[in-house]
Amino acid sequence: MKPLQILVLAAFLPLTAGAGEPDGPGPVDAADLSLSEFLWTRRPLVVFADTPADPNFERQMQMIAARIDQLDERDVIVITDTDPANPSEIRRALHPRGFSLVILDKDGQVKLRKPLPWDVREIGRAIDKFPLRREEMFDRNPAGR
Repeated sequence: MKPLQILVLAAFLPLTAGAGEPDGPGPVDAADLSLSEFLWTRRPLVVFADTPADPNFERQMQMIAARIDQLDERDVIVITDTDPANPSEIRRALHPRGFSLVILDKDGQVKLRKPLPWDVREIGRAIDKFPLRREEMFDRNPAGR
């Protein structure tokens, strides 16, 4: 290989390394994702809107951004979908109408749907009541049961 080709290849390798499952809590676009990617590894929190300019969507994303670390502690991946004209696999599976906040557990089951923005503190409290989350908390702190 020529030195220039090696340099170009080396520059693009970090961009392709994360092409599989997203690493952080998000937000990531739903376009090329499926819910099955997150089975038993992450809790999808999906924020739907008909447009990114939806005031409820903007407010929800601001609240999430302010406390994303609390979601990361609970293995949450934030997924956004604001394009009903080109429905993602996730949109086709969950059938939202307008703004919608949907929380799934690691087993792929929908646990909560909200038609309005919800504070991360309430989201965290709801997740902490999920049976799988309670089991995780017990495994981390057996004396806390």
